[in-house]
Amino acid sequence: MKLILTREVAGLGAAGDVVTVKDGFARNFLLPRGNAIAWSLGGEKQIQSIRRARSNREIRDIDHAKEVKATLEAATITAKVKVGAKGVLFGSVTDKDVASAIKAAVGLDIDRHAIKTAGHIKKTGNHEVKVSLGHNVVATATVSVVAE
Repeated sequence: MKLILTREVAGLGAAGDVVTVKDGFARNFLLPRGNAIAWSLGGEKQIQSIRRARSNREIRDIDHAKEVKATLEAATITAKVKVGAKGVLFGSVTDKDVASAIKAAVGLDIDRHAIKTAGHIKKTGNHEVKVSLGHNVVATATVSVVAE
């Protein structure tokens, strides 16, 4: 079965790639998880938009990765969340929330899959997160979780 990958799949390809896989792998794994869509002739526009978005997020080389690392480590990243009467968060701060906070603070579009937290962030205060930038460069950023 021919598919268009919508996000990176280890051992298969990156977002925007057209791949051919066995029917069962496509039906049972890739399609239900949203990792791919069925290939069609009209899918070329989707491929171009996925590749454009990937190139905007992509770290070009090791020098660019080190530059982004310095920017992330120097930045003040603030995530505003809803908090109850006793200062307890409603839910937790997810990788997606951290990625949007980084975009708001620095203007960088970081993939949420590259962000690693030490468990769930369920309290206000400062928390360290690791951001994998590729080329064996990992930035340690401090995210300040504050009440909304």
